[in-house]
Amino acid sequence: MLVKWIRCTVVDRQGFERGQRKWAGLLGEPGFRAQGGGWSRGRPDVAHVFAFWENRVFYDAFMAREHDRLAAAQSGTYKDMQVGLFEYRFDVKTGFEPHFTDADVIRVAHSRVYEDRADHFAVMQQKVWNPAVAGSPGMLRGVFGEAPGHEFLVLSMWQSSSERGKYRPEGAARLSARAETERDVESLTGDVVQLEPSWTV
Repeated sequence: MLVKWIRCTVVDRQGFERGQRKWAGLLGEPGFRAQGGGWSRGRPDVAHVFAFWENRVFYDAFMAREHDRLAAAQSGTYKDMQVGLFEYRFDVKTGFEPHFTDADVIRVAHSRVYEDRADHFAVMQQKVWNPAVAGSPGMLRGVFGEAPGHEFLVLSMWQSSSERGKYRPEGAARLSARAETERDVESLTGDVVQLEPSWTV
Protein backbone atom coordinates (compact mmCIF):
# COMPACT_ATOMS: atom_id res chain seq x y z
CA MET A 1 0.00 0.00 0.00
CA LEU A 2 1.13 3.53 -0.80
CA VAL A 3 0.43 6.39 1.61
CA LYS A 4 0.42 9.97 0.28
CA TRP A 5 0.69 12.84 2.73
CA ILE A 6 0.00 16.40 1.52
CA ARG A 7 0.23 19.52 3.65
CA CYS A 8 -0.12 23.12 2.58
CA THR A 9 -0.87 26.60 3.87
CA VAL A 10 -4.36 27.68 2.78
CA VAL A 11 -4.91 31.28 1.66
CA ASP A 12 -8.57 30.92 0.55
CA ARG A 13 -10.31 28.64 3.02
CA GLN A 14 -13.75 28.57 1.36
CA GLY A 15 -12.26 28.00 -2.09
CA PHE A 16 -9.96 25.28 -0.78
CA GLU A 17 -12.81 23.42 0.93
CA ARG A 18 -14.97 23.66 -2.19
CA GLY A 19 -12.12 22.24 -4.22
CA GLN A 20 -11.47 19.53 -1.65
CA ARG A 21 -14.95 18.13 -2.18
CA LYS A 22 -14.20 17.74 -5.90
CA TRP A 23 -11.78 14.94 -4.99
CA ALA A 24 -14.85 12.71 -4.73
CA GLY A 25 -13.90 12.12 -8.37
CA LEU A 26 -11.27 9.69 -7.06
CA LEU A 27 -14.01 7.11 -6.47
CA GLY A 28 -13.71 4.38 -9.05
CA GLU A 29 -10.08 5.13 -9.90
CA PRO A 30 -8.20 1.82 -10.26
CA GLY A 31 -6.16 1.12 -7.14
CA PHE A 32 -7.61 3.98 -5.08
CA ARG A 33 -8.42 2.98 -1.47
CA ALA A 34 -9.39 6.13 0.48
CA GLN A 35 -8.63 9.79 1.10
CA GLY A 36 -9.32 12.11 4.03
CA GLY A 37 -7.89 15.04 5.90
CA GLY A 38 -8.52 18.19 7.83
CA TRP A 39 -7.04 21.19 9.59
CA SER A 40 -4.02 21.41 11.85
CA ARG A 41 -4.91 21.95 15.50
CA GLY A 42 -1.83 24.08 16.07
CA ARG A 43 -1.89 26.13 12.86
CA PRO A 44 -5.46 26.68 11.65
CA ASP A 45 -4.34 27.76 8.16
CA VAL A 46 -2.50 24.46 7.51
CA ALA A 47 -4.38 21.62 5.82
CA HIS A 48 -3.34 17.96 5.76
CA VAL A 49 -4.63 15.35 3.29
CA PHE A 50 -3.88 11.62 3.45
CA ALA A 51 -4.52 9.31 0.49
CA PHE A 52 -4.10 5.55 0.23
CA TRP A 53 -3.44 3.58 -2.97
CA GLU A 54 -2.96 -0.13 -3.63
CA ASN A 55 0.51 0.48 -5.06
CA ARG A 56 2.75 2.91 -6.91
CA VAL A 57 1.74 1.65 -10.36
CA PHE A 58 -1.93 2.60 -9.88
CA TYR A 59 -0.93 5.91 -8.29
CA ASP A 60 1.43 6.87 -11.12
CA ALA A 61 -1.24 6.04 -13.71
CA PHE A 62 -3.72 8.32 -11.93
CA MET A 63 -1.16 11.15 -11.69
CA ALA A 64 -0.49 10.92 -15.43
CA ARG A 65 -4.15 10.85 -16.38
CA GLU A 66 -6.73 12.44 -14.07
CA HIS A 67 -4.86 14.27 -11.31
CA ASP A 68 -4.45 17.68 -12.93
CA ARG A 69 -8.14 17.92 -13.85
CA LEU A 70 -9.22 17.30 -10.24
CA ALA A 71 -6.49 19.53 -8.79
CA ALA A 72 -7.51 22.49 -10.95
CA ALA A 73 -10.48 23.19 -8.65
CA GLN A 74 -8.08 24.23 -5.86
CA SER A 75 -5.70 26.31 -7.95
CA GLY A 76 -4.74 29.54 -6.17
CA THR A 77 -6.27 28.55 -2.80
CA TYR A 78 -3.03 27.40 -1.12
CA LYS A 79 0.74 27.84 -1.04
CA ASP A 80 3.81 25.96 0.24
CA MET A 81 2.52 22.51 -0.69
CA GLN A 82 4.64 19.58 0.48
CA VAL A 83 3.96 16.04 -0.72
CA GLY A 84 5.39 12.79 0.63
CA LEU A 85 4.91 9.23 -0.63
CA PHE A 86 5.48 6.39 1.82
CA GLU A 87 5.39 2.64 1.32
CA TYR A 88 3.42 0.73 3.96
CA ARG A 89 5.72 -1.21 6.32
CA PHE A 90 3.45 -2.36 9.17
CA ASP A 91 0.42 -1.57 11.30
CA VAL A 92 0.37 0.47 14.49
CA LYS A 93 -2.07 -1.69 16.45
CA THR A 94 -3.55 -4.40 14.21
CA GLY A 95 -5.71 -4.72 11.14
CA PHE A 96 -5.12 -1.30 9.59
CA GLU A 97 -7.70 -0.22 7.03
CA PRO A 98 -7.77 3.32 5.58
CA HIS A 99 -11.19 4.31 6.96
CA PHE A 100 -11.88 7.83 8.23
CA THR A 101 -15.55 7.75 9.19
CA ASP A 102 -15.07 6.56 12.79
CA ALA A 103 -12.07 8.81 13.54
CA ASP A 104 -12.07 12.45 14.65
CA VAL A 105 -8.36 13.10 14.87
CA ILE A 106 -5.19 11.95 13.12
CA ARG A 107 -1.80 12.27 14.72
CA VAL A 108 1.04 12.47 12.21
CA ALA A 109 4.74 12.10 13.02
CA HIS A 110 7.43 12.47 10.35
CA SER A 111 10.99 11.40 11.12
CA ARG A 112 14.24 11.67 9.22
CA VAL A 113 16.51 8.97 10.56
CA TYR A 114 20.28 8.52 10.37
CA GLU A 115 21.13 6.03 7.62
CA ASP A 116 22.87 3.51 9.86
CA ARG A 117 20.00 3.65 12.40
CA ALA A 118 17.03 3.12 10.07
CA ASP A 119 16.59 -0.59 10.81
CA HIS A 120 16.92 -0.01 14.54
CA PHE A 121 14.35 2.80 14.39
CA ALA A 122 11.79 0.53 12.68
CA VAL A 123 12.33 -2.29 15.18
CA MET A 124 11.94 0.10 18.13
CA GLN A 125 8.73 1.47 16.61
CA GLN A 126 7.30 -2.04 16.63
CA LYS A 127 8.60 -3.17 20.01
CA VAL A 128 8.54 -0.03 22.16
CA TRP A 129 6.32 2.72 20.72
CA ASN A 130 3.53 0.74 19.07
CA PRO A 131 2.40 -1.05 22.26
CA ALA A 132 2.34 2.27 24.16
CA VAL A 133 0.21 3.99 21.51
CA ALA A 134 -2.02 0.97 20.82
CA GLY A 135 -2.92 0.74 24.51
CA SER A 136 -4.07 4.35 24.74
CA PRO A 137 -7.81 5.08 25.15
CA GLY A 138 -9.49 6.11 21.90
CA MET A 139 -6.66 4.94 19.63
CA LEU A 140 -8.27 3.11 16.68
CA ARG A 141 -5.46 2.09 14.31
CA GLY A 142 -2.39 3.38 12.59
CA VAL A 143 0.21 2.78 9.93
CA PHE A 144 4.00 3.02 9.71
CA GLY A 145 5.43 3.92 6.30
CA GLU A 146 8.86 4.50 4.79
CA ALA A 147 10.14 6.73 1.99
CA PRO A 148 13.54 6.77 0.25
CA GLY A 149 16.16 8.74 2.13
CA HIS A 150 15.43 7.16 5.54
CA GLU A 151 12.16 9.02 6.07
CA PHE A 152 9.38 7.49 8.11
CA LEU A 153 5.75 8.41 8.66
CA VAL A 154 3.56 7.30 11.56
CA LEU A 155 -0.17 7.98 11.23
CA SER A 156 -2.49 7.14 14.10
CA MET A 157 -6.27 7.56 14.05
CA TRP A 158 -8.18 8.47 17.21
CA GLN A 159 -11.84 8.20 18.12
CA SER A 160 -12.30 11.60 19.69
CA SER A 161 -10.30 14.68 20.51
CA SER A 162 -10.92 14.14 24.22
CA GLU A 163 -9.45 10.65 24.04
CA ARG A 164 -6.51 11.95 22.01
CA GLY A 165 -5.90 14.46 24.81
CA LYS A 166 -5.42 11.58 27.24
CA TYR A 167 -2.50 10.19 25.22
CA ARG A 168 0.38 10.91 27.55
CA PRO A 169 2.44 7.72 27.53
CA GLU A 170 3.54 7.14 31.09
CA GLY A 171 7.26 7.60 31.21
CA ALA A 172 7.65 8.92 27.64
CA ALA A 173 11.24 9.82 28.49
CA ARG A 174 11.81 6.26 29.67
CA LEU A 175 10.33 4.86 26.44
CA SER A 176 12.46 7.23 24.39
CA ALA A 177 15.57 6.18 26.27
CA ARG A 178 14.74 2.51 25.84
CA ALA A 179 14.19 3.02 22.09
CA GLU A 180 17.39 5.15 21.81
CA THR A 181 15.31 7.66 19.85
CA GLU A 182 17.87 10.46 20.07
CA ARG A 183 20.50 8.25 18.48
CA ASP A 184 18.16 7.27 15.64
CA VAL A 185 16.34 10.47 14.71
CA GLU A 186 17.92 13.37 12.85
CA SER A 187 14.70 15.44 12.79
CA LEU A 188 11.12 14.95 13.90
CA THR A 189 8.03 16.98 13.02
CA GLY A 190 4.42 16.26 13.83
CA ASP A 191 0.91 17.58 13.99
CA VAL A 192 -2.58 16.81 15.26
CA VAL A 193 -5.19 17.02 12.51
CA GLN A 194 -8.90 17.61 13.15
CA LEU A 195 -10.61 15.60 10.42
CA GLU A 196 -13.21 17.23 8.17
CA PRO A 197 -15.87 14.62 7.26
CA SER A 198 -16.70 16.36 3.97
CA TRP A 199 -13.14 15.69 2.74
CA THR A 200 -13.43 11.93 3.09
CA VAL A 201 -13.54 9.98 -0.16
